[in-house]
Amino acid sequence: MINREKAISIVKQYIKNDHLFNHMLAVEAAMRFYALQLHQPVENWCLTGLLHDFDWEIHPTKEQHPADGAPILREQGVPEEVVQAILTHGDHTNFPRVTLLQKGLYACDEITGLITAVALVRPSRSLYDLESSSVKKKWKDRAFAAGADREGIEQGALEFGVPLWDHCQNVIVAMRQIAPQIGLVGTLIATS
Repeated sequence: MINREKAISIVKQYIKNDHLFNHMLAVEAAMRFYALQLHQPVENWCLTGLLHDFDWEIHPTKEQHPADGAPILREQGVPEEVVQAILTHGDHTNFPRVTLLQKGLYACDEITGLITAVALVRPSRSLYDLESSSVKKKWKDRAFAAGADREGIEQGALEFGVPLWDHCQNVIVAMRQIAPQIGLVGTLIATS
């Protein structure tokens, strides 16, 4: 079993883009939130979120990512349950999502990017005053954050068993916990 420090060193070895690293931290935060809520193994859920895109810069195609990264994770001692969850986090992989961990990662991945995009266009540029209703307003504008896979986000929430806008609010709350680390404090100060 590896710890978070080792996982961060793996990520830092392969990821140089700060935005991608922040995305991985956001997914880790969302996974931590749900692991605690659902009484799941927090460490494995956090590792899954943190490591899920570790190979994107070296394997930037759907044919390569995440399949070609799995052997690297195994060599580093990442638990097989985590590797398997990472292998299921995209529809292109053709790996079925069966476990709650796998469904959780799929549900938390894309939505963090959309939430980040909405936060960044707000006057405050902050997560602290963002609510799911603001994300819902932007959801309808398909030109906004066009790269966000809205169908995948909906499917992820459905598979995970959490209503979409409740899920969105949960992920916002989770991301608020790390807003300073991911550059989403903006002009506001945390109130809690």
